[in-house]
Amino acid sequence: MELALYHPEWGYYARPPSQIGRSGDFFTSVSVGPVFGHLLALRAVAWWQNAGNPTLWRWIEVGAHNGTLAADALAALSRIAPDAAGGVRYTILEPLARIRRVQAETLARFGGSVCICPGADEIATHPLPSFFVANEVLDALPVHVVRRENGEWREQCVALAPSGAFTWTSATITPGPLADALSQLPGELPDGYQTEVRTGFREFLAPYLRGMTHGRMIWIDYGFATEDYYISGRTEGTLRTFRNHRAGSCPLSAPGEEDITAHVDFTAFAKDAMALGATPACFENQGTWLIRAGEAWLRSMEGNADPALIRQFRTLTHPAHLGAKFHVLELAWKEEADSAAARTALTRLGIS
Repeated sequence: MELALYHPEWGYYARPPSQIGRSGDFFTSVSVGPVFGHLLALRAVAWWQNAGNPTLWRWIEVGAHNGTLAADALAALSRIAPDAAGGVRYTILEPLARIRRVQAETLARFGGSVCICPGADEIATHPLPSFFVANEVLDALPVHVVRRENGEWREQCVALAPSGAFTWTSATITPGPLADALSQLPGELPDGYQTEVRTGFREFLAPYLRGMTHGRMIWIDYGFATEDYYISGRTEGTLRTFRNHRAGSCPLSAPGEEDITAHVDFTAFAKDAMALGATPACFENQGTWLIRAGEAWLRSMEGNADPALIRQFRTLTHPAHLGAKFHVLELAWKEEADSAAARTALTRLGIS
């Protein structure tokens, strides 16, 4: 999965960034229009004010694709909070050189307020107060595929068939991170049950935290808390491919030519974040989160609303559209989180 998505030459995400939108392979909140970036900017300004209006601060984005969200967010910041916009260093962390070039073209008009870096080492050398956004990033992290056989878990690995095609093969799971993760799954699941498990969240997250003196992380993705993810009725897991807006179930058929994704176990991710010292400050569906972020903005438009903006807002928030499809996990890093909201987040995540 890692090679198929991220190989610097042949990986799916290393191709020219045309995968998102109506003419691509899948649709995201960014595809809806600039309102998504505007709402994130409103949330960023609220955090910035609560953090004491730092003169210099970072907006960090990973998984920035072609830079559209960054452009929308920076334009909104300049309109709604010029003081905050004047001190921001919008920093995109992008390992693929081809995509960095596209992002630089998209964001050229913002000049020195934008920094596009190959990795988190760039921010770790000079940590700043930071507002961090990752939209649909965790679902594209590689997974282990596992299957229940004769009362035991077996890993489903990739092999090469005599025909030259990729195929599945079953392997014993030895002691290590995967075995540890499987020991945390709820209940006794039936034979034939296949699902996916991610390990390595902690190693993935730690470099970003080193670049933040303090701040707030916003993780937006589709997924569940552990107890809702690994239910007995979800016997085939959530591993899917996407191509031309059509979902498939065989990630071995066209590696590098289609997206490969799996839902996020937000509980597992939150536990690893907590082990690093972060605090889950909020966990709810995207619709609820965006409505709260945009409440004052919506009130300001009463009686004079732009129909196009309202349509975008409804697409992002309505349960029948994207509002219930995605969840938002906020992590507080070295700063106070609202205690009631944090308790609610832990309850929803199933963390005692």
